[in-house]
Amino acid sequence: MKRLIWGAIALALSFAGSAGAQEKVRFAVGGKSAVFYLPLSVTERLGYFKDAGLDVEISDVSSGARALQAIIGGSAEIGIGTFDHTIQMQAKNQPVVALLQYGRYPGFVLAMMRGKADLYKSPKDLKGLKIGVTSPGSSTHFMAAYMMVRSGLKADDASFIGTGATATAVAAARRAEIDAIVSSDPMMTLMENENLVKVVADTRTADGTKAVYGGPYPGGVIYATPATIEKNPKAVQLVVNAFVRGLRWIASHSAEDIAKLMPEEYALGNLPIYIKALTVSKPMFSPDGHFEPGAVGTAYAVLKVFDPAVAGATFDLSKTYNDTFVKKAISGR
Repeated sequence: MKRLIWGAIALALSFAGSAGAQEKVRFAVGGKSAVFYLPLSVTERLGYFKDAGLDVEISDVSSGARALQAIIGGSAEIGIGTFDHTIQMQAKNQPVVALLQYGRYPGFVLAMMRGKADLYKSPKDLKGLKIGVTSPGSSTHFMAAYMMVRSGLKADDASFIGTGATATAVAAARRAEIDAIVSSDPMMTLMENENLVKVVADTRTADGTKAVYGGPYPGGVIYATPATIEKNPKAVQLVVNAFVRGLRWIASHSAEDIAKLMPEEYALGNLPIYIKALTVSKPMFSPDGHFEPGAVGTAYAVLKVFDPAVAGATFDLSKTYNDTFVKKAISGR
């Protein structure tokens, strides 16, 4: 009888151990505290990764370009960034695949420093200026470069200076080290509140995105290499499931609720402005992570205009994203 009892206990402990086992997944993100990456922080802080059976390690690097390098280099499995990178990497034959589109719009804002604001009438007036971007090669850089090329300038007719993704961008504006800046919230709302800048192009809304890019344009995505997806589709599905749950929470809660959930330092010392930034930016987040119709085509058309590598490459655009996982997550199957 004792043997049976101890055998039953051992079996129960074995099942408990296997049930508690979690998939280890490493994430890379370039500026986690930026509102652009809000779904990652929400999903993490609500415990949805853990609920899904994931043991997540998040590396916060200096920019989206650095996050991409982490994925390509193998130091992380899942990247959080902009859809642009998936097209550029396909063109270089180093594919990464978007798995979920959490950003309906890019969410980036081009603003002139107040002392230069009167000089701006169109993107042609960016010629010769020093423009702050998160880092050269980032999507903030792409936005300004595209606007310049579309207006008849060359992509290198301005100097692009890396100012980082968070408080460092605000510091650069305060020190007047730049003439213009492309950034996101909460930094942009904080700079506006301090009267440091004047906004001249805004992709936090559908109309603003169309004005810059001529149509719908994909914002933030989660992505991975084909090798990661093939090696561990189960973990990939769990990641997407958790993100969809986080997006649904954002859609159903106020900016005040979201601010309460975030770490205090995300507000950059000004909670009312942070709440305002969340209010302005909240519409750019997808309610469920589906890929917006037409957005991928717009991104490809835009990148071809100023990126010779994309313009000269032949590849299958459909391989830049895989909507199988997000469709399954949305349906709950």
